[in-house]
Amino acid sequence: MAEPKTQIVVVGGGAGGLELVRRLGAKYGRAKHDIILVDRDRTHVWKPLLHEVAAGSLDPNLDEVGYGGHAARWGYRYFNGTLERIDRERQKIVTAPLFDEEGEIVIDRHEIRYDYLVLAIGGVSNDFGIPGVRENAMFLENRPQADAFRKRLLNACLRVNERRQRGEADAKLRICIVGGGATGVELSAELFNAAKGLRTYGLEVFDEDALEVSLLEAGPRILPALREDLSQAATTELRALGIDVRTGAMVSEIEKNRVHVKDAEPIEADMILWAAGVRGDHGVSQMSDLELDGIDRIMVRPTLQTTKDDRIFAIGDCANCTLPGQDRPIPPRAQSAHQMASCVFDNINRILSGQKPRDFVYKDHGALVNLSRFETIGSLMGNLMGGSMALQGRIARFAYNSLYRMHLLAVHGYVTGAFMIAAGRVNKVLRPKLKLH
Repeated sequence: MAEPKTQIVVVGGGAGGLELVRRLGAKYGRAKHDIILVDRDRTHVWKPLLHEVAAGSLDPNLDEVGYGGHAARWGYRYFNGTLERIDRERQKIVTAPLFDEEGEIVIDRHEIRYDYLVLAIGGVSNDFGIPGVRENAMFLENRPQADAFRKRLLNACLRVNERRQRGEADAKLRICIVGGGATGVELSAELFNAAKGLRTYGLEVFDEDALEVSLLEAGPRILPALREDLSQAATTELRALGIDVRTGAMVSEIEKNRVHVKDAEPIEADMILWAAGVRGDHGVSQMSDLELDGIDRIMVRPTLQTTKDDRIFAIGDCANCTLPGQDRPIPPRAQSAHQMASCVFDNINRILSGQKPRDFVYKDHGALVNLSRFETIGSLMGNLMGGSMALQGRIARFAYNSLYRMHLLAVHGYVTGAFMIAAGRVNKVLRPKLKLH
């Protein structure tokens, strides 16, 4: 009787999880080991693109990856489900029932056996316990939230357009974005790019003058991951667009159409987006007895194995990995997830061949921020010029675009990835500039 295959289960099909199952599937396929991806969604959209989806500048249907087709191509299995519980004693995960739009069960509660489990479930926005955030603000944590923002944005633009047509020349759409990191900064610029094109799409009296955007950052400057001069350059560019950039703005409460700021007048807003900080999912503490930090991220050792179970790994935003000699965890970035996926891939290979896993080595390649068509800024880290090199303009835009191309190659392999990069260039010319449905 043949021995059962080693079953490797990856929960979460984000940047790190999807790259990991592709590489495991390509190496082992269904013949040697059983590789299973579990995700609550059926398609993947690269998270750094969600601000473009939200503003309508990107049609996600043209850039998404269907898990089913991807699994068939790369030799792993895809299961549509949401992680509910980890049974470490029985080495099984339990997925919650999956319901359709009418509330009927599509897939009932399910158990999946694992020999090795990789948690790549991502994180959620950190509301810091501020009253009203969860009830009254919108978020950009996933594709459904980005779609919901875009639909609400379009409806709000249509209302302002109609008011202006009725003679209210000063009618404006007021949007408040809380969080001066990459998501908040890129979305604020992308909104002005989208507003500029709306007149061409039938909103005759709506343009960027009808948009009033406030960007709030509690810290002393926006984009703290960048050098101070680059942060200042971004601030100058955003203010030139007409964006009200406020630093040192501590939000104390959010009401339905009002943002309260400590020691300042409240900000009236028709739409409020929260993009301040990342934490672990609120439900993680109910899923298992794995060790968590103060914001529900899973504690891992330098090998990315969890502190309580060598058979369970955690990568990406859901993991707290503090390497020896460091006083802070690895930052929640796409580059971190990709590097962690590579480390876990190598470590699983080593374990299966009887070797000891190696410690994760994080290489900070810098940070780039794209202010839509207006500007791209950032810094690249490495051996070039002895460490850090600041970038702006076309070179920075090329480097920024290269990040997505590298993601495509990691997820699809070099041949398919190259074809998708070429197709993307064609689509950029042929497809509409805005998605208004």
